[in-house]
Amino acid sequence: MDTIVTVSQFLLSLSLLIILHEMGHFFPARWFKTRVEKFYLFFDFAPFNSLWKIKRGETEYGIGWLPLGGYVKIAGMIDESMDTEAMKQEPQPWEFRSKPAWQRLIIMVGGVTVNFLLGFAIFAMMLWYFGKAYVPNSELKYGLAFHEVLREQGFQQGDVIVKLGTKSVDQVDAAAYIEEVVLNDVRQVTVLRDGQQQTIQLPANAGEQLTKHKVAKAQLMAPRMPFYVAELAPGKPAAEAGIQAGDRIIAFNDQPTLYYDQFTPLAMENKGKNAQITLLRQSDTLQVNLQLTPEGLIGVRPQTDGFFEVRREHYGLLRALPAGVQMGQDFLNTQLKAFGKMFSGEIAVKDNLGSLISIGKMYGTTWDWERFWGLTASLSILLAFINLLPIPALDGGYVLFLLWEVVTRRKVSDKFMEKAVTVGFFLLLGLMVYALGLDLWRHFFQGLF
Repeated sequence: MDTIVTVSQFLLSLSLLIILHEMGHFFPARWFKTRVEKFYLFFDFAPFNSLWKIKRGETEYGIGWLPLGGYVKIAGMIDESMDTEAMKQEPQPWEFRSKPAWQRLIIMVGGVTVNFLLGFAIFAMMLWYFGKAYVPNSELKYGLAFHEVLREQGFQQGDVIVKLGTKSVDQVDAAAYIEEVVLNDVRQVTVLRDGQQQTIQLPANAGEQLTKHKVAKAQLMAPRMPFYVAELAPGKPAAEAGIQAGDRIIAFNDQPTLYYDQFTPLAMENKGKNAQITLLRQSDTLQVNLQLTPEGLIGVRPQTDGFFEVRREHYGLLRALPAGVQMGQDFLNTQLKAFGKMFSGEIAVKDNLGSLISIGKMYGTTWDWERFWGLTASLSILLAFINLLPIPALDGGYVLFLLWEVVTRRKVSDKFMEKAVTVGFFLLLGLMVYALGLDLWRHFFQGLF
């Protein structure tokens, strides 16, 4: 069931982005009286047929079987269909190649324009509807719990980050930490520890360590919480041992675990083993014995509410619009810096490149509309950026050739376009296969060897 929820969210988000992107090409083409032969969500490449199709006027609308994108097949244009036979005929007035360069340019940039505007609009509407959630430092009664990667860099459980470099921090923000350390090369972090400010000097490869381990933002740092049991899974070790909702677990094999972050590493070290759990039940201290599951679990859901207040900064519509655009720009700037560091070798490509598997997993196993729309907006902007890359077979490749034509007044030959699109298509296919291979290795096979 969890997998169905994840896949459903991902397919819905992907379908919205593809359809709106292709509409960005479709409508300008129709405005300029250019024939559109096909409008497809997903690809319908051989050997399989379309899952669904219908003909309306001169256009065939359909859903393909391969969910790696979508396309509009515009008459007289060399595209993913590799229909070179049609290009051998005399140009017709309704064909793409017969239109002025400025009209062809508008048709080609329509898709990325829609994706950029869509991403900005979704971010703005999210701020207007949901507001911006955050946990202020003043609410961190027990400080922060840090991932092992950060603890190795000098952080201690219970620290509170108050400065990143010279920039003051007043709330829990893992994304800001990643941006400053990975992209802006900040190497000094000021924390509040036992009531005193201390400076942590991060190692030179701190950014590389973060990207290599691919730690989720929610796991990188989070408000520290005592380990109270909120709910038990029937038939699991905790329930069978007599642990009850409301109990506070305070020790694991006589090692203090006053906080949840102290318990989990001990449990992982004792997968499948017997353990003695010490707990508080009202005013009584009890000890129970149980056997952990092979995954290192005892079968409880820890209490996460009541320890701190999650606040939301609310936005009116007029304020949300520019703030949403700024969110989109910040996301794009972060991606540009990340790509730049990958190309320069500062960040390992193999540790950061992912396919649809990595993207799909980001949606989670529960349907969360705020997360869904946030990911959809991010993917929309990322899709626009990638499509603008000057690679033949992408919109950016066509735009590059059209700009050359506008500047030099010399049209690139159809023969050259055929070869360029073919090369670009196989380059993209190779990149997708490589990314898929990395994901399959990381998510399915790495633990077997």
